[in-house]
Amino acid sequence: MSTYVVGDLQGCLTPLKDLLERMCFNPQTDRLWLTGDLVNRGPESLDTLRFLMSLGDTVRCVLGNHDLHLLAAAAGHGRKHKSDTIADILEAPDKDALIDWLRTRPLAYSDDAFPDVIMVHAGLLPQWSAKKALKLAAEVEAVLQGDDWQHFMAVLYGNQPDAWNDELEGHDRLRIIVNALTRLRFCTQEGVMDFKIKDNAKSAPPGYVPWFEVHGRKSARSRVLFGHWSTLGLMVRDDLCGLDTGCVWGGRLTGLRLEDGELFSTPCVAMLPTGDQA
Repeated sequence: MSTYVVGDLQGCLTPLKDLLERMCFNPQTDRLWLTGDLVNRGPESLDTLRFLMSLGDTVRCVLGNHDLHLLAAAAGHGRKHKSDTIADILEAPDKDALIDWLRTRPLAYSDDAFPDVIMVHAGLLPQWSAKKALKLAAEVEAVLQGDDWQHFMAVLYGNQPDAWNDELEGHDRLRIIVNALTRLRFCTQEGVMDFKIKDNAKSAPPGYVPWFEVHGRKSARSRVLFGHWSTLGLMVRDDLCGLDTGCVWGGRLTGLRLEDGELFSTPCVAMLPTGDQA
């Protein structure tokens, strides 16, 4: 059995199927981990969700910001963007099943087979160990999987608070957990987040650094698998692996086999202008 981790799909099912062939992926014995942003901007968002659902327990994925955008739209609280490609999901006869499947995915994932590995979509605040991040993610997951999840989607959006405090409560607490796990790129040494800059790691605002470069971050003893940051490109280190290589922008879709570190990739066709990245 092998475990393959694949970066952001964003509705690009055809490259995913090609990549699975290159990896000789066997859904009967292997496992597929996905770093989130399963849907939106690519041309096959509906088919992507249906395909992933069909794989059953073979798939382990975390929610990304685009996945949450779809959930918000399904709850009647989404902010429409001209580059959205989720309308076919919202109009599909199996919409309810797809949405229920998506909202029951975690925000952070770890597996007993790889106890020192955690997978999230974007990043971890410097105050969070992997263990704490999993615990905090579970707070949000309980809400998303509950009967009142639509109400939470109405208060999901916002950049405040932008720094973690253990005393945070209610929607502020849940919002910052979501923002860190699904939107984080840059933060200060104290963990104050910036959400404006989306360029590469060298474009950090004054006083900010990429979240994984914060000195003494508590997750450094774990290996963090993440996506979200297409302008960062492929980054493979002992303590982290960034796998968003910009498939939907005409880059590549990249996968990593956890057991031995072998990398796999397949080319993709650009779907949107580079300036639309987020």
